[in-house]
Amino acid sequence: MDEAGIADIFAAFGPVRCRRMFGGLGVYAEGVMFALAVEDTLYLKADAALATRLAAAGSLIFSYERLGRPVTLGFWSLPEAALDDVDLAAELAGLAVSLAHKAAASRRPTRRRVVRNHRAE
Repeated sequence: MDEAGIADIFAAFGPVRCRRMFGGLGVYAEGVMFALAVEDTLYLKADAALATRLAAAGSLIFSYERLGRPVTLGFWSLPEAALDDVDLAAELAGLAVSLAHKAAASRRPTRRRVVRNHRAE
């Protein structure tokens, strides 16, 4: 899946941009990453409620293997129905973007260490 195809899927949602990561693409809108594209699958950021909805629609959780163990992240595949329904894709993208904003807001701001230069006088 390429950037143009992803833009088509989310056309009713609004502009998205992609950056290479994880051997795929991170999908961004409104300054947050809300989706992943890996191989030919698009995954949306999801909390428990959205994950339940997506699972009921046949979605699968994104996972990969690390050190011989499966690792899962909070991203679920976009349901097949949303690939052909731009309004459904836009609705789900809106939910995922909202979750990404909440996650970003809940992170602790990083503290910058102030280094003072004391001169001997």
